[in-house]
Amino acid sequence: MAVEIVLPRLGWTMEEGVFVEWLKHDGDEVKPGDLIYTVESDKTTVEVENFEAGILRIPPNSPAPGSRIPVGALLAYVAQPGEMLAFETHPESKKVEAKSERPRAAARSVVTGGQQPTPTNLQPAISPRARRVAKEIGVDWSALAGSGITGRIVERDVRAAAEKQATLRAPAINASPLAQRVARELGVDLNALATTLGEKRIERADVERFAAERDAAAPEDVAPVASRQLMSRTRRFIAERMTVTMRTVAPVTLTIEVDATELVRMRQALKADAEHASAESPSYNDLLAKIASKALLEHPHMNTRIEGEEIVTEAATHIGIAVDTERGLLVAVVRDVQDKSVRQIARESHSLIARVREGKAAPSDLRGSTFTITNLGSYGINAFTPIINAPECAILGVGRIARKPVFVGKKVRARHVMTLSLTFDHRLVDGAPAARFLGRIKQLIEHPYLWLVD
Repeated sequence: MAVEIVLPRLGWTMEEGVFVEWLKHDGDEVKPGDLIYTVESDKTTVEVENFEAGILRIPPNSPAPGSRIPVGALLAYVAQPGEMLAFETHPESKKVEAKSERPRAAARSVVTGGQQPTPTNLQPAISPRARRVAKEIGVDWSALAGSGITGRIVERDVRAAAEKQATLRAPAINASPLAQRVARELGVDLNALATTLGEKRIERADVERFAAERDAAAPEDVAPVASRQLMSRTRRFIAERMTVTMRTVAPVTLTIEVDATELVRMRQALKADAEHASAESPSYNDLLAKIASKALLEHPHMNTRIEGEEIVTEAATHIGIAVDTERGLLVAVVRDVQDKSVRQIARESHSLIARVREGKAAPSDLRGSTFTITNLGSYGINAFTPIINAPECAILGVGRIARKPVFVGKKVRARHVMTLSLTFDHRLVDGAPAARFLGRIKQLIEHPYLWLVD
């Protein structure tokens, strides 16, 4: 019996995704472990794995590339060889379609007097809203397969059919799905670009170069015009999370200056050794992740979150590192930092951050952190107020390392000084315990041997 392929929930907050492309074709033989399609979630683009052995069957009304689809939406089937499905008719049989165990597929398997049903003797059920939308946008719904309960045609079925019709009417353009999405965001006419490239497949870089040349050639005396574009899914997700955080969290920020001279000296030595050994050089974020992990284990009230009326204290430290990407700020999670050496953290974080920036991170790479570090030092920022990555208790903001004159005993010395900003949720922890936690981080930065011996 055929098994339905539906859009899985790829993250705790995911309600819908954007279908990107099929990696297999209708009629292909597939086995467990094969990657069969790509979908864009709130934070990343994921290649989805198949779990059944059989033949991939993609219905005609399957979502088109770029379509937004809800979690649980039917995409395709994995059928057994020779098995007939609800959207097709066996050429040698008068029976119409094999019934599916799920009600929405069974709605199209009705047989009347051994003849195929037609719109005059059988029409599918349709919701009033879907009927109205179909009339407004000019879609003939009588031949559609419904995805609602008991096979009822709902609004998303009508809009999907309209998008498919538009795609069929549009001239075929040899462009990658990512290039098509970027073209929509930048307002690039792919037909015009295809004319200049000939038969070459249009990639994202081609679209961005075309847009840059177009903008550079614009007359300088034209008055600037405000531009508008839809928020990307990642930007919408970030906006929603920030709104929830600011509405539910009671944030307080503490700021402190730290003498980072010994930390700088340590990183320089580790970097030189890594180059000699052809190993991954630890970044300041890697060092700070290890330091934060030790401080969190000593101050477990900072490694907490609220669930309902309970405070959950984590036994492990999963450190999130804020990563600046083309799609927005994402948090890459290095797990179980308490059990890893600095070298291990460096190797893992380097690979993880690369996947995040390339849009290839798995959902598990971007969730489950218990404490987050965000570093704006490379942008010359001294201090700032970081926003908590809910539901975590706190986040550490890291400013630039600057050479400053500092009293060392009775003498003034040039030292490397760093500013740290700790934002914490006052619902979970009070100011004094948070200050002690920040003070411990300061101590571990100024005296690295205190955590190197662990």
